[in-house]
Amino acid sequence: MSREKSSAVQSIEWREDHVRIIDQTYLPGRTIYADIYDVGQMWDAIRKLKVRGAPAIGIAAAYAFYLGIRDMEEQSYAGFRIEAERIGQYLASSRPTAVNLQWAVDRILNTIHALKDKPLAEIKQRILNLAVTIHEEDKRICKCIGELGQELIPKGAKILTHCNTGSLATGMYGTALSVIYHAHEAGKKIHVWVDETRPLLQGARLTAWELQRAEIPMKLVIDSASGHLMKTGQVDLVIVGTDRVAANGDTANKIGTYNLAVLCKHHGIPFYIAAPLSSIDISLPHGDDIPIEERDSAEITHIGGTQLAPAKTDTFNPAFDVSPNELITAFITEKGIVKPPYTENLAALFSRD
Repeated sequence: MSREKSSAVQSIEWREDHVRIIDQTYLPGRTIYADIYDVGQMWDAIRKLKVRGAPAIGIAAAYAFYLGIRDMEEQSYAGFRIEAERIGQYLASSRPTAVNLQWAVDRILNTIHALKDKPLAEIKQRILNLAVTIHEEDKRICKCIGELGQELIPKGAKILTHCNTGSLATGMYGTALSVIYHAHEAGKKIHVWVDETRPLLQGARLTAWELQRAEIPMKLVIDSASGHLMKTGQVDLVIVGTDRVAANGDTANKIGTYNLAVLCKHHGIPFYIAAPLSSIDISLPHGDDIPIEERDSAEITHIGGTQLAPAKTDTFNPAFDVSPNELITAFITEKGIVKPPYTENLAALFSRD
């Protein structure tokens, strides 16, 4: 088995009658698996970041949708459809920014509509089959992103990445981290700078853990060190993932990504977004329309349950920011590398066979 496959993590899997996830809130100290048996448990897991990363959230939502309809009593199609739409709305409320979640829900609802003349038992089975298909598709997509994207990585490249975009955030391999994995497998002797990614430290806790498993040379840095690294010539390119891309290329990603995009522009450093098509929302004209999730103040005032800020400190805790399209060098998708003009070239991805 290649190092690539042996180091890849299976963070979510279907287990005959339930879903098993790695509870990422315990990493890197402990590898704890959580068994999910109903849609409410999955909503809680997504909201509390036990499962996270846009593609993984989409996969989790697909399985959760099936768990939600599995035990529904036999009824008319109309009643079933109403309840299915309610489940979809409920799941979508867990995290509003990552479009993959809504994409998975819409795909299932469209399938239910297409099967309206079938027995409900068959519809339920077809939804489970679709959830498994979404999962397997994501594995193939992430591998393709890595293979295509590594062509952009020069030998000896010093790469900076933000948040976690590896197997933990996807079906397997990752998006931005898949590019890094494949460049490493190609013998390019890369080095990775890992942003800690405040406030929840997904870089320090998760990306560092994945890169260590893959034996890829890396160093962890605080988020605010990125400008210094660029100024002193220690970054050749930045590659990150995304939670939603608007039709014009404006891109939402973990808070702090916009800072990196601006710094890259100033220093003339390529800034790449690894984005499966399921993360591109052609229905939104520009990034101003992307909803930005705001999270609990305790994520800022506390670390590991220890209070750092004074009691009753007011906070503002957006989970994401939006990088304007003019700051982005290219998108790495499963259908190829996309460069400006983004409105035309991103739309063209959806017209290809």
